[in-house]
Amino acid sequence: MAAHFAPETAFVDLAASRGLSFADWDAQANGMARGLGKIGVRRGDRVAIYVSADQPLTWVVSYAAVHRAGAVAVPINTRWVAAELRAVLDHAGASVVVADEPALARVGESLAGDGPSGEGQVPPGVEVVVAVGGVNRPFARPLLSWEEVMDGDRTPYRVEVDEDDLADIIYTSGTTGRPKGVAVRHANASLLPAGLPTWSGAGWLTCSPLFTFAGITSVYTPMKLGMTALYLPRFEPVAWIAAVEEHRPAMVFLVPAMAELLLAHPDFERADLSSIGLCALGSAPLAPQVQRRLQALMPAAAVSNAYGMTEAGPAFTILPKEETERRAGSVGRPLPPAEFFVVDADGERLGTGEVGELVIRLPGKAREYYRDPQASAAAWRTDGLHTGDLARIDEDGYVYVVGRLKEVIIRGGNNVYAADVEAVLYEHPDVAEAAVAGVPHPVLGEDVAAWVVARPGSGLEPAGLQAFAAERLADYKVPRRVVLVASLPRNATGKVVKSDLVLPDPVESG
Repeated sequence: MAAHFAPETAFVDLAASRGLSFADWDAQANGMARGLGKIGVRRGDRVAIYVSADQPLTWVVSYAAVHRAGAVAVPINTRWVAAELRAVLDHAGASVVVADEPALARVGESLAGDGPSGEGQVPPGVEVVVAVGGVNRPFARPLLSWEEVMDGDRTPYRVEVDEDDLADIIYTSGTTGRPKGVAVRHANASLLPAGLPTWSGAGWLTCSPLFTFAGITSVYTPMKLGMTALYLPRFEPVAWIAAVEEHRPAMVFLVPAMAELLLAHPDFERADLSSIGLCALGSAPLAPQVQRRLQALMPAAAVSNAYGMTEAGPAFTILPKEETERRAGSVGRPLPPAEFFVVDADGERLGTGEVGELVIRLPGKAREYYRDPQASAAAWRTDGLHTGDLARIDEDGYVYVVGRLKEVIIRGGNNVYAADVEAVLYEHPDVAEAAVAGVPHPVLGEDVAAWVVARPGSGLEPAGLQAFAAERLADYKVPRRVVLVASLPRNATGKVVKSDLVLPDPVESG
């Protein structure tokens, strides 16, 4: 891209109103990669990128530089606490950490060991910390500034690697359990193949954290489509609406939580959304009513809830615009050569419309969990990747995700899928957000509970919502507990962390 479109803007930090041309990105990545080599980074070494959302241009330069140095990028979730950060650096075996302020301050605190804050030992494998924005604290290991590492020679530099070499270790944010590192190899790193596109410069707007699968997708995918990445470091409805109206992107990516917040904002219905040709959603189930409302406000756009996951690599689904109404609730059909099917508890394939675990099969070497053969064997089996998601597939191959395998609520012997109940709750005009989960019951084993965020000033009552649901669901699916909350607990990718949902005491509803 730098050779053919050098002056074009490749990536824009909307918050800081700063852009990065292909020429500058290329030159800085060369200088940083050459500098990493000079401080001892070799092919296959792991380099952690712990750069805050306020520095997206630094993040993407670092990411490209690590690959050019022949090393393995380890994106770090900037929301992790000390124990999580140390565990991941140890597990990945990172030899270098690139960090900025305030992330650098957290590195000092998180890796302090038994010593005073900022002065203790980092994990044994970490040899160098690269500080973006200055060095102003003592460390037990070498601490170099970004400027010291950045080599003045910006000519082409690349350490050759094989397609089976590791490119990234992406630690899943997850909704339960400790993060697992997905080993991404160069052979299966890209959603789209590399090639010279027709350059349009149309905008691709995203807000997903760059350390996530969705965020990393926004680093190289827009350029492969001839588009400029427009990055909003933090999602906020007013800022998002302003960005759309000012920069008029052709494509936007949202997670369902963002879509729900936009629909709840009074300015959204009045916003000029006419530039959007594709509104892609992903990372979590999307209620059909949310998709219908978005489509109504973006009549010229294809509003599509796609399905993909870090473990599945380049396998994903797409729902065409013409199918959005007829296939409400679907995430679309898989793009060849990926194959999607569902199986029962014994691993037997199920028929059309039957609910079972979604399995993905893709030709070539599968991904795996880094240094975790037991977890890898449980997920990647002989028939494909067992996703842990429950789904059904219709007669035309369209996939409908209905929940997580471990989140099936078994109420008195009846299976209740949380996504089915949530979809109905979202149809209520006073519901802004909803999450459904199972809670213990002394007789039934489990019962159905719902945590709901009401629209401001709506006066929503639990009993009224239960009555609404009873008109649309079988009696055993109606939530027996409805808890009104100010917000739902979510992880960095916008998924609701249902293990953090708590029932109040005393009971608020019947």
